[in-house]
Amino acid sequence: METLFTKFLPKLQRTSTKFVRDFIHQIDWERNRLIGIKGARGAGKTTLVLQYLKQTALPTGQSLYVSLDDLYFSAHRLYDLSEAFVRTGGRLLVLDEVHRYTNWSQEIKNLYDDFPDLRIVFTGSSIMHLERSKGDLSRRAVMYHLHGLSFREFLQIQQIASWSAVTLPDLLNNHTQIALDLTQTIKPLAHWNDYLQHGYYPYFLENKDVYPQKLTETIQLSLELDLPAVYGISYASVDKLKQLLVVLAESVPMKPNISKLSETLNTSRALVVEYMHYLEELGVLMLLHRDSFGITRLQKPEKVYLSHPNLQFALHQSRPDIGTLRESFFLSQVQPLHKVEYTEKGDFKLDRKVTVEVGGANKTRQQLAGIENAYVAADGLEVGYSDKIPLWMFGMLY
Repeated sequence: METLFTKFLPKLQRTSTKFVRDFIHQIDWERNRLIGIKGARGAGKTTLVLQYLKQTALPTGQSLYVSLDDLYFSAHRLYDLSEAFVRTGGRLLVLDEVHRYTNWSQEIKNLYDDFPDLRIVFTGSSIMHLERSKGDLSRRAVMYHLHGLSFREFLQIQQIASWSAVTLPDLLNNHTQIALDLTQTIKPLAHWNDYLQHGYYPYFLENKDVYPQKLTETIQLSLELDLPAVYGISYASVDKLKQLLVVLAESVPMKPNISKLSETLNTSRALVVEYMHYLEELGVLMLLHRDSFGITRLQKPEKVYLSHPNLQFALHQSRPDIGTLRESFFLSQVQPLHKVEYTEKGDFKLDRKVTVEVGGANKTRQQLAGIENAYVAADGLEVGYSDKIPLWMFGMLY
């Protein structure tokens, strides 16, 4: 255990709290003994939990952060470490990358049951599902999902602007005044293209020039390490997933022809749909359904998108289409908080109440004629009016 403390304490000291995402305040840290945080690789889960540990300022020895992909766990059990930690006064245990540890759910369940004074926070891949784990954590753990940076957070992390998030109803009803207030300080459109290219994951701060390469490598690691660890799929299936992603990256947004895709991949229709769901859970695709409240994993999506615009630049062989980038941006900003469904009229249906058409500054309401609660999300506008809302403002929702 001493070895793990010698790794943890310098890491905690190096952790900056200059920018802390609002997400940290959405987690009920104190009232829940077992908290899980999942998200795509690179979303910032490790930084978030280390910032929380730094803010708690517990006496040395009472909190401990460990990553379960550490070589230490090739020869030691998590339960034994935790038991020794509690015995020496430990109160808060943070477990990173839990999906990389074979028996993680069962041992965490045992820790929760056996040590009632121990608080546990664990993080894992976005494909992690408690209901499929060996230990019954679904009744014990409170789960949270960390997404990539919103446009608002992208500006904030660079100290360009510090704006509060707005709710969707407030945005729809008061967007003109909100935009007038915000644009007094900066010109958001001057930074929007940068966000599209490299703003979704915080590691763009390290070196934005190699960001597309790092994003591609991150996806590859998720496919080769996280999927087999969680689902136990074969490396042959991983190769099929890579082939599918290459095909989709050049075609999205698309209404998928499952039969044609199954022929291309030389696999069954059911597996093609399953592979799409894997890619969605990894944070690579977004699958739109006509009725997302009653879907099953066997149901093919109506339309397929890459889940955020940075992927368009990293995975596309040529410069992405501007219309695709606009729609991908809209989805990435809205989906974390609202249910998004496919609709025949307009582009997207939000929470079964609001219809949105995404386009350029000259986009009209023609395709929304006769639809109530319908809006145009228009690129190239700094300030909108009535039911025409600047597209960038949907990046203010979280």
